[in-house]
This record gives sequence, structure tokens and C-alpha cells, in this order.
Amino acid sequence: MATHKARGVIFIHSAPRALCPHLEWAVGRALGRAVSFDWADQPVLGGSRRAEFYWEGAAGTGSALATAIRGWEHLRFEVTEDPTPRSDGGRWLHTPGLGIHYAQTDTAGNVVIGEDRIRYAMELAGGDAFELRRELDVALGAAWDEELEPFRHASDDAPVVWLHKVG
Repeated sequence: MATHKARGVIFIHSAPRALCPHLEWAVGRALGRAVSFDWADQPVLGGSRRAEFYWEGAAGTGSALATAIRGWEHLRFEVTEDPTPRSDGGRWLHTPGLGIHYAQTDTAGNVVIGEDRIRYAMELAGGDAFELRRELDVALGAAWDEELEPFRHASDDAPVVWLHKVG
């Protein structure tokens, strides 16, 4: 049986300088090989650094990566895992104040909210449209996106790396 490789990206949006080598070590340990990030200053938060790292591994590696780097104070990150023919995609968001949020993603990168979560939101909301909106925002990770958005824009000037797969 063929093993389906997953791939994704780790976005370290802000990390204290002293934490950078520890993050590389933790990611390397989760991937089973040494890694080195291209660190850059994070202009949104003075004294912090940012990095993007493209990874490949077995399906489920995104979860292992998010677990490996969560829990450090002052760390903001995203981990994405693209879906494979046999596994869903995922997106893990972390901020110091909100903790970690996981969402399943489809092949286009859209967040997928399961039927049970929608039913739960409707049950909690009763007939209150504002409460339903609040519950769906929680399911989508809106608070995490709102906090991370300024940090994401800091990468707009980052160099673009084109990846090609031939054959």
C-alpha cells in the first residue's frame, strides 16, 4: 500500500529571539530531521522574529508540528496541512491569549465546519441570530484570524519561492 505524503506550511508569526533555536529543534524533532528556518524581524512586534517553513511528512504531521511548538509564551503561529486522497486537511492557529484552535480544511483551503458543530451552535443560540453568529465565529476561528492578521501582512514583502513538481 502506498503511503500518502502530506505537506504544509508552518508560519511562525512572532517569536522572541531566544525561542527561535528551540522552535527549530522542536520542529526538527517532529519531522525526524534537522531543520533551519530563515528568520526575519517581525515589524509588528519589536524584538520578535518571524519565519515560514514548508514541510512534507506523513498524514497527521501537521498535528504533530502544532503540538511540538504550542505552549510557549509569546508565540504566535499557524500550521497548515494540505489534504491527501486519504486524509483531511487541517489548520492550527495559536496566539498567547487565545491558545490553540484547530479547523478541518478542504482541498481549496476553506475551513469545514461539521454538521454536529453547526447543530451545537444552533442549539446554543436558540432563536438568537447574534448568538448563532458568535458560535459560528468561534467554530471558524475568527478571533484567532483577527489577532493574527496584522502579523500575516508583515510577510507581504517576504521573498516568493516557487515550487515545481515535475514528473
